[in-house]
Amino acid sequence: MRPFKAVTAIAAPLPIAHIDTDQILPARFMKTLTREGLGRRLFNDWRYDAGGGERGDFVLNQPPWRAAEILVARENFGCGSSREHAAWALDDFGFRAIIAPTFGTIFATNCVKNGILPVTLTGAICDTLMATLSAGKNTLVRVDLEECLVTGPDGQTHSFDVREDFRDTLLAGLDDISRTLKYSDALSDFESNRKL
Repeated sequence: MRPFKAVTAIAAPLPIAHIDTDQILPARFMKTLTREGLGRRLFNDWRYDAGGGERGDFVLNQPPWRAAEILVARENFGCGSSREHAAWALDDFGFRAIIAPTFGTIFATNCVKNGILPVTLTGAICDTLMATLSAGKNTLVRVDLEECLVTGPDGQTHSFDVREDFRDTLLAGLDDISRTLKYSDALSDFESNRKL
């Protein structure tokens, strides 16, 4: 997993509340065990019409947001089922951070396990960021995990809190397996000393 220190990137506004994991990645695209290619199905039913053509009014189909690495949304982002595939799709599209007032708890954990930082800011701040981003003149946002600061296109900074274990995991770029392997010597000692 890539370490996350700070990212300055294009941010896309998605002013919708209660976006559930089935909207992030519809269940019919979850027939794979690999992560590759899921990004093209991210928000599939909002991005494409019934014939598979792009919907021009959806933010990720418009420049400059096609290259977004940060997403700003409203409350309860990632609610619904616990499917990790939703985080896989966001990662495969290229998102490094999601900013919203609140997140589905399991979804936030899945994001961290896949190198995506869930940033919690107030609804008012998210709305201001989305309004500025929607104007399309300056779409760059900086998310700094080391300092726990978001800097908007207007230069305003906003501090955020993050669970310490989430912060440590992302800063070090450790997934669950990497974290376990840090204790490989202790695990080997235990296995060699236990009686069967």
